[in-house]
Amino acid sequence: MDDDKTLQVTRAILNARNAVAITGAGISTEAGIPDFRSPGSGLWTKMSPILFTRWGFRFRPRTLYALGQQFFKDIWNAESTVAHTFLALLEEKGILKGIITQNVDNLHQKAGSKRVLEVHGHLRTGTCLKCKRVYPMEEVMVKLNDKGELPPRCDKCRKAIKPDVVLFGDPLPRRLYKEAIALVRGCDLLLILGSSLVVYPVANLPKLALRNRAKVIIMNLQPTPYDRLAHIVVHKPLGQFCQGVIDRIEGV
Repeated sequence: MDDDKTLQVTRAILNARNAVAITGAGISTEAGIPDFRSPGSGLWTKMSPILFTRWGFRFRPRTLYALGQQFFKDIWNAESTVAHTFLALLEEKGILKGIITQNVDNLHQKAGSKRVLEVHGHLRTGTCLKCKRVYPMEEVMVKLNDKGELPPRCDKCRKAIKPDVVLFGDPLPRRLYKEAIALVRGCDLLLILGSSLVVYPVANLPKLALRNRAKVIIMNLQPTPYDRLAHIVVHKPLGQFCQGVIDRIEGV
């Protein structure tokens, strides 16, 4: 029964001392931001992942901005969801010690979360590929939308400005990923929301939690490679399910 799953997750959360969350694109689909792999709606059904590689951007930055322009706007205009609010509430109550997110949309911060490890970068700024000058994303969007620069270029050296996201082939921010490993090693409960758990190295983290005897709860619409190892698995829309857990926690 779904109500049983809600109760099980609520109990696991309330019994945890050091909970940590991993979030992926699926937590933001209810905010109108498409994920990458859902049949028919995922970004990879509309454009090639090759464009989102390190070398794809270096050689064809114009194409990435042209195809990704609507995606950037969706992120820019999005508001946090019930699932984001759920995690912010757990942090406020002292249960959740941090969020490790694969997302670049800033929605955890909009919901009020404080400790957010953005291991795949973010869209708040962009950096010139040559001189490394950093631009606020508002300025990059003005160049793109109002000035018609495709791709947006550095005022100083005229090279393309790369959004500060981790593309395929880019290394993850070393300090942040070390912090993420430390968080997972110290947790007694790992909540996974909206991640397919197929993108590495983040997909290694649940294995680390299990090795350290933490309880693992997966909440994702589609099955993941870790479902058979997790303690609780929920394949339901996140907003609906998280609201049920919020109602139980607030009723305690």
